Amino acid sequence: MLHRFLVAGLMLVSFAGFSAGVCKAEIADINVANKPGISKTKPSEGPAIEIDGGFMVPYTQIIPGTDLTFEMIPIPAGSFQLGSPDAEPDRSDDEGPQVKVNVAPMWVAKTEVTWAQYEEFMSLYSAFKTFESDGVRMVDDGNKVDAITAPTELYDSSFTYEYGNEPDQAAVSMTQYASQQFTKWLSKITGLQYRLPTEAEWEYAARGGTTTAFYWGDDPDQADQFAWFFDNAGEGQKQVGLLKPNGFGLHDMLGNVAEWTVNQHTENYNDLKAKEPLGATDAGVWPEMGTECVVRGGHWADDVAALRCAARLVSDDEAWKEEDPNFPLSPWWFTSDPARGVGFRLFRSYQPLSSETIQKFWEPTAEDVIEDVESRIFSGRSGRGLVDPELPSALKELEG
Repeated sequence: MLHRFLVAGLMLVSFAGFSAGVCKAEIADINVANKPGISKTKPSEGPAIEIDGGFMVPYTQIIPGTDLTFEMIPIPAGSFQLGSPDAEPDRSDDEGPQVKVNVAPMWVAKTEVTWAQYEEFMSLYSAFKTFESDGVRMVDDGNKVDAITAPTELYDSSFTYEYGNEPDQAAVSMTQYASQQFTKWLSKITGLQYRLPTEAEWEYAARGGTTTAFYWGDDPDQADQFAWFFDNAGEGQKQVGLLKPNGFGLHDMLGNVAEWTVNQHTENYNDLKAKEPLGATDAGVWPEMGTECVVRGGHWADDVAALRCAARLVSDDEAWKEEDPNFPLSPWWFTSDPARGVGFRLFRSYQPLSSETIQKFWEPTAEDVIEDVESRIFSGRSGRGLVDPELPSALKELEG
């Protein structure tokens, strides 16, 4: 497919109580010792987090083999209370008790993953099929740890794309598993660990240093300045980054599309409460079944209450795949609403995670999802392929 250019301008961001522009000249200093997002010197403007030997700073990541880019913003370490206080209006029973969580520094994507980026990932399905038929870049027991499955072609694109698939619109309707595979693909071709967040990491990033119901405060009447939701969105997700960011410089953390976390839904936070204080990455609750996983942030068709930083949406595979004619049901796509309000965002830890831990972020842990994927692979209905730094060159050769 033709690669489309995603404009990733250096927009004004708000951080730690001040607004500042990120200068191109200073971003040029980011690739210090091949570590994107690390600068030896502190930029004169914009967010910068001091670390040993330098500073975490914003950086623009090019997706290898394409002209597509996305921007990552450094988020400082800190502590916060996961969940809602009992006195907060509209609190659901599954949002408490509050748990003290310590968060390590990380980078978070300025915006949600867009169709331009996700459709590049989707195009791997046909490429992997061609590699397989040509007998090149074959997956075997010795290298399958470096393999992913690409999303199958859409059963009904008119459903998924009804509200548009413009390059800068947030991508929607993918499963948690598909979004995990996207992050693994991106990680393997860039050499950096991109992944989904735990619930705790997501909520910390969304709050942007605040303790209020929304990251702009407690007043729902201000929501239309910061978030797309039922009252102002019309129908469908919007171009990312149009409204005001939160205190960390992140756009659309609330509203537009809700965002996947890695967590299985729990009735409450009692189990985490027993371990407090705990690290935000350690607050991952690895799914034992593919349904009832946690989506955060609210979406364009939600009322404002569903946009609160602590609000949780629980996935429902049966209902969200109601129109899927496949058996087993697709591990990659949803076919029913509210799936068109669900997308995801990229996170990256400052300190790389262990191989064992990062695999939990990239691969399914739920037995039913594992079985569904293996069934598709066994029957030849999956596009599976190796992902490594050589993949972009192999794709170029395939395109001729």
